[in-house]
Amino acid sequence: MTFKSTVKQVGMYLVLVLMCMAVLLPFAIIISTSLKTYADSVKVPFTFNPGYVDFSAYKSVLQSGAVWKGLTNTLFVVLPIMVIGVLTSALSAYAFAKINFKAKGMMFTVLMFSMMLPGVITMTPAYVIYDMIGWTDTYLPLMIPNAFGTAACVFYLRQFFAGIPNELIEAGEMDGLGRFGVFTRIMLPLSKPALTAQMILWFIAGYNDYFGPMLYLNTEDKYTLQLVLKLMAGSSESHWPKVMACCIVTMIPLLIMYFAAQKKFVEGITMTGLKG
Repeated sequence: MTFKSTVKQVGMYLVLVLMCMAVLLPFAIIISTSLKTYADSVKVPFTFNPGYVDFSAYKSVLQSGAVWKGLTNTLFVVLPIMVIGVLTSALSAYAFAKINFKAKGMMFTVLMFSMMLPGVITMTPAYVIYDMIGWTDTYLPLMIPNAFGTAACVFYLRQFFAGIPNELIEAGEMDGLGRFGVFTRIMLPLSKPALTAQMILWFIAGYNDYFGPMLYLNTEDKYTLQLVLKLMAGSSESHWPKVMACCIVTMIPLLIMYFAAQKKFVEGITMTGLKG
């Protein structure tokens, strides 16, 4: 290894370390603050050393009925639609990837253009429509539209399905399978990594969604976890160790889901990049 290549490699690792530190710095601040007493958390200047390690903030969060209610509401909104939305997106992706029909190219182009449309453009008319039909202050605006899938999910799965050999579909049709049978018996089993990756991304997006619940939910008893956290942080007497402890607790379901399906998630992302 030459001196020039060594310097280049050291510089690259140095940049990666600095970027990693920049990403981890907020987490270090959150963890440090969550372990402080309230008096230490408001001291200026800020220090990472909590001095006296205090777990009372975590105890308060875990005993909070509002936090558990918010978690229950969030899972109720996200989990069913995560499964239904990915499956409906997979149906559309299968049609675009493997079925020839009229105006297929035009419809896919329109779908791709819809991904470029900022959500803020449809926010006001969507709210007016949901308010007219009595859906405001309910979970329906957060669930029903997503049950029909998303353009991004359709595009991702379409790329994956396009890489599955047509010979497998033809063999299934020779065995008497119809299009829905091919979808359920061939396409879905072969697409488990891609479906898992999409479900994880869907869960993260829905779990972290703040704007949608803030727009449509008015009753505190219906608040999702992100609104509960905002309510806790936005009070006139914010207890910062408790707020930071709540942030840590809210990360746990995401971490559990990611590590439980990490292999499938990475495999799905990698295989989709190689296919199509």
